[in-house]
Amino acid sequence: MTKPAGDPRSAPAKPGLHPRNRHAGGYDFPALVQAAPELEPFVLRAKHGGLSIDFTDPAAVRALNRALLAEAYGIRGWDIPPGYLCPPIPGRADYVHHLADLLATDADGVIPQGTSVRVLDVGVGANLIYPLIGHREYGWAFLGSELDAGALASATRILAANPDLAETIELRRQADRNAIFTGVLLPGERFDLTLCNPPFHGSAREVREASQQKWRKLGRGAAGTARNFGGQGAELWCTGGEAGFIHRMIEESATRRRQVRWFTTLVSSSATLPTIHRLLRQAEARDIRTVPMAQGQKQSRFVAWSFLEAEVRRTFSSSR
Repeated sequence: MTKPAGDPRSAPAKPGLHPRNRHAGGYDFPALVQAAPELEPFVLRAKHGGLSIDFTDPAAVRALNRALLAEAYGIRGWDIPPGYLCPPIPGRADYVHHLADLLATDADGVIPQGTSVRVLDVGVGANLIYPLIGHREYGWAFLGSELDAGALASATRILAANPDLAETIELRRQADRNAIFTGVLLPGERFDLTLCNPPFHGSAREVREASQQKWRKLGRGAAGTARNFGGQGAELWCTGGEAGFIHRMIEESATRRRQVRWFTTLVSSSATLPTIHRLLRQAEARDIRTVPMAQGQKQSRFVAWSFLEAEVRRTFSSSR
C-alpha cells in the first residue's frame, strides 16, 4: 500500500502514471523495508525531506525492485545476476496497464482478465518483469522469449521461487539473433498481445558512449562505467538500433497477421514514429495506434497495430 504524496515517509508522487498504477502515490519505504528488510541499508533522507535511495547505485536499485515486487505483487525471491537490466518498475507497470486498456477497446471498455488472455513478451530478460506484473494485475498467461541463456536461467530461477506462476508463465529460447517471432511463435498459436522493450542502441560503442555521457551529467565523470539499471548486450543494442529492430518486427508480424490480436512495442525515440507508421501502412495494418505514457519529466510511448478487422478482434479470444 502506497502512502499519500504528502507523507514524509514516502518519496514524492510520480506524476503522469496510469491511474491504476500501484506506484503512482510514491514509495512507502517503511512498508517496503518490512516486505524486504535487505532494502533498509540503502534508504536515506532525500533533499525533499522524505525517504529515498541513491538511484545511481545498482545494488540499491535492485533492492528497491525486490521490495516493490514483494510488497505490491507478492513476488518472492526476485533477483537478477550482476550487469543485467534492472528495470524501473513504475514505468514497466504503466505499459501493462495501458495494454489492458487497449484490450478493453475490443470488449466494450471491459478489461479481459484471466489465463484465457495470452501475451507474448519479446525479450523477457533476466528480470521477468512484464509477466510478473501482468499476471498479478490481470491474471494473464505469458510466454517470454529470450536470446540470452543467462537471462533465461535467471527468469527460470524467479519462477522456481514462485511456484504458483509455473502454469501461467512459460519461457522459450530464441535461437536466432536476427529473428523476433520466427522460432518462438509456433504455427497455430494465438496471442492477444505481444509486448516488447526493444534494444535502443545500434552498437556496443553507442552503449558505452551513452553511459559515459549519463555519468558525466550526474557529476561522476567518466569513471562511472556501470549503468545503475544495468543491461547486457542484447538488452541494449542490436544492428540498426531501435528503428532497425522495430522494422524487422513489423516485417515478421505481417507474416503472422492472423495469430495475434495486437502487436505492440515501446518506442523510445519519437523521431522514429513517422517511419514506423509508414512501414505499418505499407504492411497493410488495419489499425495503428500510438499510446503516450509519462513518468515525471520522462515521456514515452508504445505503438500498437493489428491486421485484424474490429469485429474479428472482438471475438478473437472466444474463437481460439
